[in-house]
Amino acid sequence: MIAQLASNQSFRLREDSLWRLFYWTLLALVFAGAIWQRFKLPLDPIADPDTWGYLSPALRKLTGAEFGHTNGRNFVYPGFVFLVLRLFADFRAITIAQHFLGLLAGAVFLLTWKRARIFVPNPRIGRVAHDLLGLVGAAIFLLQWQTIVFEKDIRPEGICAFVVSITFYLLIQFLACFFLQHRRTATVAYAIALAFTAIFLASIKPSFGLASLFVLSPIIALFWRSGWWWQKVWFSLGFVFSAAVLLLPEHFLSRNDEMSRTFLPTTLFVFHAELIRDQLASDLAKNVSLPYPRDRLERLYLALRTEIEKSRTARQYAYHSLGFDADFLMYDPNSIAVQARREFRGDVAALCAFYRFYYGRIWEKRPLQVLAKVARQMQIFYLPYCRAYDPRISRKLGGEYQYSVVSLSDPICRKVWMGYPPAVDFMNRTEELARRELRFRQPLLLPLIPIAVLLMSISYSTSLAVALVLAVIVALTSGRWRRLHLIAALVVFSFSFNAACCLEVATIHSLEIRRYMTVQMYSTLLAQLLGLWFILEFVVQMWECRRQGAVQPTGAGDKP
Repeated sequence: MIAQLASNQSFRLREDSLWRLFYWTLLALVFAGAIWQRFKLPLDPIADPDTWGYLSPALRKLTGAEFGHTNGRNFVYPGFVFLVLRLFADFRAITIAQHFLGLLAGAVFLLTWKRARIFVPNPRIGRVAHDLLGLVGAAIFLLQWQTIVFEKDIRPEGICAFVVSITFYLLIQFLACFFLQHRRTATVAYAIALAFTAIFLASIKPSFGLASLFVLSPIIALFWRSGWWWQKVWFSLGFVFSAAVLLLPEHFLSRNDEMSRTFLPTTLFVFHAELIRDQLASDLAKNVSLPYPRDRLERLYLALRTEIEKSRTARQYAYHSLGFDADFLMYDPNSIAVQARREFRGDVAALCAFYRFYYGRIWEKRPLQVLAKVARQMQIFYLPYCRAYDPRISRKLGGEYQYSVVSLSDPICRKVWMGYPPAVDFMNRTEELARRELRFRQPLLLPLIPIAVLLMSISYSTSLAVALVLAVIVALTSGRWRRLHLIAALVVFSFSFNAACCLEVATIHSLEIRRYMTVQMYSTLLAQLLGLWFILEFVVQMWECRRQGAVQPTGAGDKP
């Protein structure tokens, strides 16, 4: 008997060793493929018209001027660009740094996935299957083209996946230490780090602002825990310090950047222009008493109505969900944003107050229509497939480099970067790359990656709906499914992170700008895999219960 047990134990050890060898071999191949795909491409980064807002502060500082705001962009990502260029004086270092952070995000994905196993006591899905599922997720993230191309852009999207990965890892650690292990010091340390990372994420990409607040919501439970007074004090101090480090510099740097004050109010106005036009018409027809002269409102109404029609003619295929081109209204030299500014005689504060007033007024007078606009925008992300994923297998890079040349060839831009030799070298190389037929192709040896991405995109809404239904069942059943309470809550929370991102953009802007969706690829993938794991745990346990129920009557009948 003892010999048999020893033999079984020896077999299991050999089996575990073989699995670990297989797992680490697969992991090494995934990272080797990810490194090869990144570094086989030209290392010069890609620019677009928004790039100047991120690049200009760094170049000004490097050429002897002051580091400051440009085009309303937060200082954090321009600060990252400045540090990289200051250390290496080569634009290719930006791409290398962002590729490195992307690879780290893949490693953090696996750490987060392994740590999440603590939320399922006595898991029915074995460690081998669980590890394989996590490895598949990491492979999709690391080898899919949209992650790699994002890392080549001089935009905050190049580092967002890394920051999101750290945010989710710290969240998982905080939840585990606070709710399961009751480790006071670790709980406070992870809570402070999570607060800093969440504020950092909202700083580099404001579209994550609502999601960042949502991520911090579990920390409220810390203040309800009795006897943890010093932990509450230390977290409060850490939170205040984190906010001061990230928000105070932004406050002072943005004071001299007018667009920091005008961008959000103008965006609210132009992306809700049709609703505001209709509300203006209604107010004028009813002669409603408002804090603006009637003749001014009439001029603004006529101008807005005319410019909306012009935008439809100028770009017929822009913003189908809105029915007009909001970018035309905002950026065209003679459109409504310019005319409204002229109407208020350049008084920026009064102009922004007017924009905010009518945005608030449509919420007050036309809430159902505003909610319908938000719902249409949310639908873009979820239906008929999840657009956080992009299942294409190739992308032309030659055109991207041509666009880079055009984007940075404006005389104002040229005047600045001509004074910095590494920027001149970068532009020369970019012009040469623009003349080549460059294309990123998914390797033929990895056809499963685009197939997996396609399957994930078309199954996202289904897995979300199934996971939510099962989470409700688990929440309403106290005994049978108690084992799955924590993982159900984590899955709902993870899916809600994406919903918060989409809700913020849908309320302010439009999800037809694809990068607002594709930048969520990491969080979408993690949430979907957690949901799949939860569904499998539920199904396996239900199958076990049914099998036991079928066996028990037979066993009872055999008793004497």
